[in-house]
Amino acid sequence: MVFNYKKILVIGATSGIGKGYTEKFIEDGIKVIVAGRRKERLDALVETYGKDKVEAVQLDITLLNQIPKFVLDTTSAHPDLDCIFINSGIQRAFDFSKPETVDLSILDEEVMTNYTAYIHLTLAFIPHLQKQENQTSLIYTSSGLALVPVARCLNYCATKAALHSFILCLREQMRDGPGNIKVIEIFPPAVQTELHDERHQPDIKNGRAIGMPLDEFIEESWEGLVRGEEQIAVGMAATAFNGFEALKQATFHKMNDMIKGIERRNE
Repeated sequence: MVFNYKKILVIGATSGIGKGYTEKFIEDGIKVIVAGRRKERLDALVETYGKDKVEAVQLDITLLNQIPKFVLDTTSAHPDLDCIFINSGIQRAFDFSKPETVDLSILDEEVMTNYTAYIHLTLAFIPHLQKQENQTSLIYTSSGLALVPVARCLNYCATKAALHSFILCLREQMRDGPGNIKVIEIFPPAVQTELHDERHQPDIKNGRAIGMPLDEFIEESWEGLVRGEEQIAVGMAATAFNGFEALKQATFHKMNDMIKGIERRNE
């Protein structure tokens, strides 16, 4: 099987999972538009692979008022864009037992980056994707911590849990159209990226060594993408997903079908 999209926008492409997937898409012959805050890293990707394979647009997703113009400009320049991969994320530690140490501005930035901006981007891109004749997709990097939180980064876990619930419901709303939008969620375990770097989380030493090697994660999750899976859990995240999360989602679908039945009877 092959990954069934021809032109992909990767948001949060300058490091970690986003960069790893950008390189995988290019390797697979897919044209990629990369977006992120750090212009020098975007330029480096274009210089490495060439403008025929990758184009770059600078974007800070926390500037919500700039998202509509970014989406309009991108879809106007690339009317054949058929896949949006939203990957941006930050992780910070907070200790509410020491309230004097909690910086709410940093907490708010984490919520904005990991959740609110995803919702704004999703809403802005849906009209474009609905107009495409072929299948399109929205891909989200979630986290195993959306399923099982850890106390030290409680806000990060909360943002990922919120995103997961949103995606689960969005998939149901998109299923009957209009358009043919596939909603895909990837649940990484801890992966060796700069997410855990000491400059972001000084209480972690040698954070870049935590978790699954990036190339191993990309290969394993890529297999799920080419199989056409809508939910791809890797490593320790798969243990939680295949256990209680499967039961939870069965209950979700049963309740959702019941509500749809009530709505149909009331029409």
